[in-house]
Amino acid sequence: MTQFDLSVDRLRTYRSASVEPEDFDAFWTKTLDEARAHELDARFEPVATGLATVEVYDVTFAGFGGHPVKGWFVLPAGTSEPLPVVVEFLGYGGGRGLPHTHLLWASAGFAHFVMDTRGQGSGWATGDTPDPVGSAPSFPGFMTRGVEDPYAYYYRRVFTDAVRAVEAARSHPLVDAGRTAVTGGSQGGGITLAVAGLVRNLVAVAPDVPFLCDFPRATTITDRMPYREIGNYLKTHRGRVQRVRETLAYFDGVHFAARATAPALFSTALEDETCPPSTVFAAFNAYAAEEKAIELYDFNDHEGGGTFQQAAQLRWLPGRLR
Repeated sequence: MTQFDLSVDRLRTYRSASVEPEDFDAFWTKTLDEARAHELDARFEPVATGLATVEVYDVTFAGFGGHPVKGWFVLPAGTSEPLPVVVEFLGYGGGRGLPHTHLLWASAGFAHFVMDTRGQGSGWATGDTPDPVGSAPSFPGFMTRGVEDPYAYYYRRVFTDAVRAVEAARSHPLVDAGRTAVTGGSQGGGITLAVAGLVRNLVAVAPDVPFLCDFPRATTITDRMPYREIGNYLKTHRGRVQRVRETLAYFDGVHFAARATAPALFSTALEDETCPPSTVFAAFNAYAAEEKAIELYDFNDHEGGGTFQQAAQLRWLPGRLR
């Protein structure tokens, strides 16, 4: 595979054609107000893992609709004073998995909160959070669940869970709530951008090869899943393109990015057909904070920078959190 998208020069000036709904802010204010009508009820239960350098807690908190959402909370062993916290969101199809797979940020000296993704957790890592909300007919996967109505759309629930996850993380007595960063790769990167636009007082945002950005281009430039789920749905449900596009606009990372104020470190890979670089740059170019940077991986697909990007984050993030 060679580079297939726009040239780097064009990527740096590219702007999405996604049309922001007039009631975008009102929609999300109403959604989050409804979620906050339920007690957060964040519970942290110690877990015996056999790990000597970290302490792990099994987390449950109330997300969208008051539904219980799971997570892991990981601290450096012996923590006695509040620490900055990194809240992490996960890639498509995966769940929170096992605690020993989440050691990076605690090893760097931070509190680490990992949110399970409702209804997922059978693709590449196990999950423990069901999605009790049904939907109209959809194409297999998660991208088209309720896709003809923004109030019924699957990612309304996920993005709300993510905002509540930040609130849950900040509620722990060993977290310095004023030093909160959010991060994630692929779907987790898209969720990260949603949180960046919906939560104030973040100190850092690190979306890695983010998904869920620039839907008008993403759904037409690539045949890869998961974006292709939308095309396959519309292949069957002919004549509903506009309705679907109007729904997706409420969940487009481009519009959340336009509301974000925290410093950000993005990444993209120029051979990425799953999350094409133009869709990532659409969000990056719209990102409202003055302090922002993007790492480019010229000859990589959706794996992006992998451990090299983690190393870049380890160089960048501590300066914001400390």
